Amino acid sequence: MNPIVIIPARMASTRLPGKPLAMIGGRPMILHVLERARAADIGPVVVAVAEPELARVVDDAGGRAVLTDPALPSGSDRVWHALATVDPDGRHDVVLNLQGDLPGLVPETLAAALLPLADRAVDIGTLVAPIAEPGEAEADSVVKVACAFADGAPRAVARALYFSRAAIPWGAGVLWHHVGIYAYRRAALARFVALPEAPLEKREKLEQLRALEAGMTIGCARIAVAPFGVDTPADLERARRILETVA
Repeated sequence: MNPIVIIPARMASTRLPGKPLAMIGGRPMILHVLERARAADIGPVVVAVAEPELARVVDDAGGRAVLTDPALPSGSDRVWHALATVDPDGRHDVVLNLQGDLPGLVPETLAAALLPLADRAVDIGTLVAPIAEPGEAEADSVVKVACAFADGAPRAVARALYFSRAAIPWGAGVLWHHVGIYAYRRAALARFVALPEAPLEKREKLEQLRALEAGMTIGCARIAVAPFGVDTPADLERARRILETVA
């Protein structure tokens, strides 16, 4: 595999406007994510931005920003358009879509998303972590995955059968928190962004269901702890406490 990492970012977040440039420990959040992606050392890193001011921040920090159409409907579309700009000849056969709101990402975690692609039958790799707190299971902001891992295989991969904001599956056992990092085969990403929005995707407001409804295969690699995401002002304050303490 010859992967490239693309981080989609835009300022027009509904719950936290201007999120990529929110300051954490004296630096904009997007630069924390960029630094973590570079430290993973799995391929070149590009930030796919929607606004010129965000591009300037990335470029001034020594990163590579690609300006994309602000009207694109999703981060996946932004990633695809940036890929066409930076790699028109198709040298990179795997595209890692890293969300720009994961400033606490452990760099080694990023490579784990590639593990499912060792199986040629898998179109998209992603990550899951066990849910430890009852509040996580009940929160609709935490996406859950119905998947099952073989016992005694710590680096095993499980097929994603469904994603939901509800606590699935029912019954005793581990619930899996979906971590929104995707490793797409290039052809799979091309197919995905060409598909129309799907009924279950609309209902759950989860775009990965578009892939499942179209018969694509998503493989899940498990990690010990989900990196914290920043979606709300409260999340931002938590990120500041954690990262400023570490620093």
